[in-house]
Amino acid sequence: MLSAVNTIEPAKTFHLHLVSDATGETINSVARACLAQFDQVEPHEHTWSLIRTPKQLERVLAAIEAHPGPVLFTMVNDKLRMELEAGCHRLQVPCISVLDPVLVTLASHLGMQAQGLPGRQHELDAEYFGRIDAMNFALGHDDGQSAQDYDLADVILVGVSRTSKTPTCIYLANRGIKAANVPIVPGCPVPTELLTARRPMIVGLTKDPAQLVQVRRNRLHLLSQADDTDYVDPEVVRKEVAQARRLCAENNWTVLDVTRRSIEETAATIIQMLSKHRGGEAALE
Repeated sequence: MLSAVNTIEPAKTFHLHLVSDATGETINSVARACLAQFDQVEPHEHTWSLIRTPKQLERVLAAIEAHPGPVLFTMVNDKLRMELEAGCHRLQVPCISVLDPVLVTLASHLGMQAQGLPGRQHELDAEYFGRIDAMNFALGHDDGQSAQDYDLADVILVGVSRTSKTPTCIYLANRGIKAANVPIVPGCPVPTELLTARRPMIVGLTKDPAQLVQVRRNRLHLLSQADDTDYVDPEVVRKEVAQARRLCAENNWTVLDVTRRSIEETAATIIQMLSKHRGGEAALE
């Protein structure tokens, strides 16, 4: 009797050209998000950034001709984008402007014309310096530091060890949000400044104890440390998580379970919560 043989389909490979008149950050993010929806694909990516002259565009089109494949672009200069689209049409490869639907919709809604300036989102404006300020704040208020400044924060994250407090704060800082984080350590009281803070929104991060134990074990192994401690004892960790939840409940802090959330998903949820929190603050003024 013949037994069935499991075969794995080989990954589909193709060339993908990402063309931008700025740093290429936007087009790369869009490409990542779209490709994540397809299994078993391996694109050979060709990234073309800061394409702002006809001569530069000629080199791009020559590369597309040598390695045909879909073209995604973010270009706001009408003449260059028309040349790119015409070249792709001649080469019979799909050419997609990822910004067009958004720009057209916004222009229609606002009754205004887009400026057509490449890389404008990277100008050193007040928003940029706000992000830098928020990043410095996050680094200076990591792991319970500088408690005297907690009322300057927009968000304070609390939680037991390895609940992704620090990376979430860094992600929030990149969005211009001043975020601090405070560890909840068994047997150690939280800073008084945390309990008396009135301006920031305080959020407790929690995680399934079993997964938390695994994450901590991995951490100890990376540090070449023994794992026969209370830090990874399942019963101790369960009590630790329960204690942290009680602390949040006693202080009316929202608890967010990050067990199945990525850093990006956790941060997006906190940003939505902060928007509502600020709306409530405005209503009280």
